[in-house]
This record gives sequence, C-alpha cells and structure tokens, in this order.
Amino acid sequence: MTDPTHRPLHVLVTGGAGFIGSHLSAALLRRGDQVTALDAFAFGYDSRLKEANAARLLEHDRFSLVRGDIRDRALLAKVFGDDPPDAVVHLAARAGVRASLAEPGEYADVNINGTINILEAMRAAGVDRLVFASSSSVYGARTDPPFRESDDVSVPASPYAATKRAGELLCATWSHLYGMKTTCLRFFTVYGPRQRPDMAICKFATALRHGHALTLFGDGRSSRDYTFVDDIVQGIIAAVDRPMAHAIINLGNHAPVELGALVAALGRAVGAEPVIERLPDQPGDVPTTCADITRARVLLDYHPTVSLEDGLARVAAWLGATDR
Repeated sequence: MTDPTHRPLHVLVTGGAGFIGSHLSAALLRRGDQVTALDAFAFGYDSRLKEANAARLLEHDRFSLVRGDIRDRALLAKVFGDDPPDAVVHLAARAGVRASLAEPGEYADVNINGTINILEAMRAAGVDRLVFASSSSVYGARTDPPFRESDDVSVPASPYAATKRAGELLCATWSHLYGMKTTCLRFFTVYGPRQRPDMAICKFATALRHGHALTLFGDGRSSRDYTFVDDIVQGIIAAVDRPMAHAIINLGNHAPVELGALVAALGRAVGAEPVIERLPDQPGDVPTTCADITRARVLLDYHPTVSLEDGLARVAAWLGATDR
C-alpha cells in the first residue's frame, strides 16, 4: 500500500537484480518510487536466477534496468548523467567469505574500486545520499556477542570482510571531504526466497528436499544471527528516507541460532530428516554473529518481525514453487 505522505524518489540500486536488490526494488516500486537497477549479471552463480528477478521487476513502468559493471566508469557517468537519482543503495559486490580467500584481488577490485567509482560518480552528478551494504563479517572472529557498532573492527577475518570495512571507510572519507550523506548498514546473515544458491539455508534446504546429505563444517555449535530479507529491506528503506551525515548501523535479528538448531528447523520446514556429514572448520569462518540493534531501533525505527520458523517456511514454500 502506497503511503500518501511519501514523496516519490528515484533510487539507483546497484546489484538490483540480485537477492536483496530485487526484494528492495520491488518494495520501493510498491510505495511509488522510480527504480533504476544496475547489475552485471555475474559473479558466482547461474545468471538465469537474476534474469528471472529482473523479468518480474520489468513489468513495472517505473523500473529500468542497466546491465553493466560498477568498475565501468564511463557507464556510471552515463547512468548518473541521463537521469540522476535522488539516492543510491549500493549493494553490488563480490560476496562470500570462502571464495574471497581464493580471489582476494578480484574482491578488492570490485568491492573497493567499484565503491570508489560509485562515490565519484555521485560526486560528479551532485547526488549526495548513499546507503552502503556492509556486513557483519567486519567484526571478525569474535566470541563476545552482541556486536556493537562501536566495537573494534581492526582485524577482519577474510578478504571479503576487509573489503567491506574498506567500503565503510571510503564512505566516511567522502562524507568528510564532500558532505555526502553515507549510511553503512552491517547486514547479519540475510536469508529468504531468491537467496543465492551457495548460501547455507538455500543450499541445505535444497539438499534436504532431494534427500541428500548435508555437509557441515565444524561441530555444529557455530551460530549466526539469521535475518529475513523483508526485515533487511525495511531497514534499508528507512535509511534511504533518513539520510545522515555518516553512520554505521547494524541490521540483524538479535537472535543467534546454532548451526545444529538451524539444520533441525530446516528439516521440520522441509519435512525431511537431515543426514549430516561433518568436515573441519574452514579458514575465514567466524564462530558467531549477533547484532546489537539498539542504534537501528533509535535511528531507523527498525524492528525485525519475521521469526526463524516463519522465514524458513517461506523459503521452503519458494523452493517448492520453483521445484529446485
């Protein structure tokens, strides 16, 4: 339902055909905004999944799609020059902790140089409102939750995490130098329909549906603060609507779940008994994540509402509908 008091915005969503980006774009369109999605349709999984996301969005007359890479400065100059957005949500990135250990240079090129290109394109076009997608991985291999935005984040545990911390620092610098309003949101283990197939919940649920064993790293006691994508989208939109000089804000669920408990809950949602194969812990993985969301509540009126059981049921229903 459209808010009659909302003044429609033009929002550029980088990575707009991806998992979070497609959910965000749809939510912005529902409230009456104009959305331009920039997406390279690349990096690590079947591009047909993104094509399906884009096809749904292209049914809206206020949605436009630009195919291209955030490392392409000439393309960015055109995107910002033709019809400059009011705000940018920068989601495009090489994602994934383990893959970043194998390709650190690629991660740095996309996540750091690409972010600089976005900031410079905004500056050239006079666009000053940015929401940057950071990650809970910046907190490193901590064992003392909950994680607060004021905590020391000087030792990221993977190249991916290091690039996300670098992105936060770049946002702070452009805010300091040029007066940009940059809000950095640290996402905590986002899941939901249309999730990347390499992510744990989607991968495990697919295996369960087909009667395959689940490969788990470690003893099952690692924990994550799983956050449903609709709750993350709520927080992103609030950050778009409430620009700040520079801020770092956790978006999580403040309810960490151990891996063993997650697998059991997934088994119930899918209706299958998990068969588990265990392997040693992987380099770059962290033992736990848990968001202190006090700042998000105060600054963004952020209140996650989707329980793990409800969220997993929605994932299972989506997988059933797509027969994956």
